[in-house]
Amino acid sequence: MTVKKKYSIKGTPKKLLSEWFNLMTLGRALDEKAPNYLKQAIGWSYHAPYAGHDGIQLAIGQIFDRKTDHLFPYYRDMLTSLSAGLTAEEVIFNGISKDNDVAGGGRHMSNHFAKPEWNVHNVSSCTGNHTLHAVGIARAVKHYKGKGVAISSQGESSVSEGYVYEAINGASKEQLPVIFVFQDNGYGISVPKKDQTANRKVADNFKGLKYLKIFHCNGKDVFDSMNTMTEAKAYAAENQMPAIVQANCVRMGSHSNSDKHELYRDNAELSYVEKYDPLAKFRRLLIRYKRFTEAELVKIEDDVKLQVKKAHRAGLTAPDPDPNSIHDFVIPDAYPAEKYPEGLHNETGEPKKLIEGLNETLKAEFRNNPDTFIWGQDIANKDKGGIFNVSKGMQQEFGIERVFNAPIAEDFIMGTANGMSRFNDKIRIVVEGAEFADYFWPAMEQFVETTHEYWRTKGQYSPNITVRLASGGYIGGGLYHSQNIEGALATFPGVRIVYPSYADDAAGLLRTSIRSKGMTVFMEPKALYNDPKAQAVVPDDFEVPFGKARVRREGTDLTIVTYGNTTHMCVEVADQIVKDLGKNVEVIDIRTLVPLDKETIIKSVAKTNKVLVVHEDKVFAGFGGEIAATITEEAFKHLDAPVRRVGSTFTPVGFNRILEKATLPNTDKIYAAAKDLLDY
Repeated sequence: MTVKKKYSIKGTPKKLLSEWFNLMTLGRALDEKAPNYLKQAIGWSYHAPYAGHDGIQLAIGQIFDRKTDHLFPYYRDMLTSLSAGLTAEEVIFNGISKDNDVAGGGRHMSNHFAKPEWNVHNVSSCTGNHTLHAVGIARAVKHYKGKGVAISSQGESSVSEGYVYEAINGASKEQLPVIFVFQDNGYGISVPKKDQTANRKVADNFKGLKYLKIFHCNGKDVFDSMNTMTEAKAYAAENQMPAIVQANCVRMGSHSNSDKHELYRDNAELSYVEKYDPLAKFRRLLIRYKRFTEAELVKIEDDVKLQVKKAHRAGLTAPDPDPNSIHDFVIPDAYPAEKYPEGLHNETGEPKKLIEGLNETLKAEFRNNPDTFIWGQDIANKDKGGIFNVSKGMQQEFGIERVFNAPIAEDFIMGTANGMSRFNDKIRIVVEGAEFADYFWPAMEQFVETTHEYWRTKGQYSPNITVRLASGGYIGGGLYHSQNIEGALATFPGVRIVYPSYADDAAGLLRTSIRSKGMTVFMEPKALYNDPKAQAVVPDDFEVPFGKARVRREGTDLTIVTYGNTTHMCVEVADQIVKDLGKNVEVIDIRTLVPLDKETIIKSVAKTNKVLVVHEDKVFAGFGGEIAATITEEAFKHLDAPVRRVGSTFTPVGFNRILEKATLPNTDKIYAAAKDLLDY
């Protein structure tokens, strides 16, 4: 489709031209003032000047409708943000990291402008990763039949990131209303474009994608940018398809205040970029075509100076963040799970397998909340439901819009969950983050991003996501099919991590995870999916609270703290020890790693005075080290022996069953360690 060009120097109403000149002059004044705050040690320690991108940034903000659209600006988008409606005060509050910064109260890097209540989204410093969030929210716009589009803005060099390709491929596959704007100034910090891509226009890298339309414009020119963005938005909204706008810009200054472009740009190039100053060109046009007099423009410029002075005074008197607030908004309050406060129930009824508990709970929660979605690799195709059939039958009941396959792209799976959950707070998303937990590593960039969204936005956005991962060994899977990763994931604040061992706990914790705000990683011991040892009675409405351990065996002589696959081994060892040695071993199944039920553990230590920590993961740097350190720090006076750990060797897990057995913990290894402690 072609939209008639509606903006020109002669045809644009004078009132609108006045607003544009005011915005462009204000933006440039703030852009030039920002480094002074750093020099005076007031703030703005990171500033990426936008001068040279004026036309496209004005246009992005002008076509953005805060009621229907969603805007994901990047760190150079100061004028974009002003054009979208942010005030000079809000820009300065962000720049000097004040508590009333609407992006997040000084919790995020300066020059990361946002206003979540207006759908101007808070994005990361990880260049281009917000393209996935834009795709996710565009999916929600389309699903809920919204009228708007998602707009993602970035520099051309960040398009080299793999997740950008995943985002654009996914938007094309799903035919989503999202506009990817590439502001091409020729450099990625000091790296010239020729070192980034073989194509002179990076948008041409995507020419082969179906349903994707590519637009080109002069990003230095206000009118060409306005006409192109208007046409791109009409295409995306009316056709429900993605678009790329490649805007040719110049970078008039250094990449940022920590960069010196004189080290890699010669005088001729620096003179060239000054000559093509978009603001100066726009001003000349307004005079040349007699749309404004010199006096009229000077008055606007004088008014801008007053605006900046007023905003500056407001910034200097604005409150700083309270250092005691760092613990606020790390993660939202969980669903209370009050029906079974201890996560226990009367065992009456027919026992179910762990996989049945998961499948039936997923279906029950999808019936309970129609705004619940699940996707992942191999999640739904005919009668298959995931690599282990955990989601079997779900697409048949709930439809392809709520239960669907994702490309084999873990970052895409995780990143679009982050994006889609931004659309409204009722949405609950379950993703199979990878077919096996070991394959989750490509998603780690988006995982890390999502863990600090709630904190970074000062509670304005909560990613309500449950990440399911089939974890652990004992299946002869070898590398990428038998590893444990929970110890690594537990190092990030802002996420809960649960690891059930029995069918009832799996069902109850999954229900609590889905109903809770915030992100939960739900580790599933795949070796136990169909194992009779993990069977349990599962009430239809069963729910288990986070941070509440379960005592599997009462004891007085030794405490074993465990979770996941090794829980059953520890119970077997406890049963054997009472027969062989007449000693009573207490087995605590923590169920939740984060938050950890320290109270139950310490209470048991005070009773038994000896502790063995057992898990399937490697002993070195495994989560058991955190448990042991907690016991040593908070219950040392109760100990009659050193805290000991049993887990995997500090090696990968071999494929041959002989190698696997040598690597992973088993009942013999646990029994030997427990006996040594009892004899200590």
